[in-house]
Amino acid sequence: MKTFKFNSKFNLWLLSLINGYNHKKYWRRRSVVINPNNHTVILIKLYYLYYIKRKDFKFNSTFGTNLNYGAQFLNAPILPHGPNGIVVGHHVVVGINCTIYQQVTIASGGVKIGDNVLIGAGAKILKNVIIGNNVKIGANAVVVENIPDNSTIVLQKPRVISRPN
Repeated sequence: MKTFKFNSKFNLWLLSLINGYNHKKYWRRRSVVINPNNHTVILIKLYYLYYIKRKDFKFNSTFGTNLNYGAQFLNAPILPHGPNGIVVGHHVVVGINCTIYQQVTIASGGVKIGDNVLIGAGAKILKNVIIGNNVKIGANAVVVENIPDNSTIVLQKPRVISRPN
């Protein structure tokens, strides 16, 4: 018997029916709503906003979740546990293929997150921090200083435990 794979359109559609949440559809519609340069008809934007708010309510992400209008996602982030308690402030740039677990807080103001970054559950990233590419931030780490590429960050007071050779 063949195994169920998530790479076909039909299987993704079937999974979205079961879960009630289509990740790509949600983030595509969010990008249309928040982009001021997008000249989509206002009625379509309002419908997309209704769709986003309805999904947020269904998955209880209206309580404790705040993806601010000024946050810029270069593509849809990977949210393995859904948008549960994630707070992203204004003037934050999140790179491509970024994985964000639950209860993560990213402060407003000057935060730049590179590509292929994994942010563990409960991590806090304070303002004016630049995080490089291919960085792993452990659960409950508090990031207060810039992080170089290809690093792993752990503990409450973050320490770099691996650096590129």
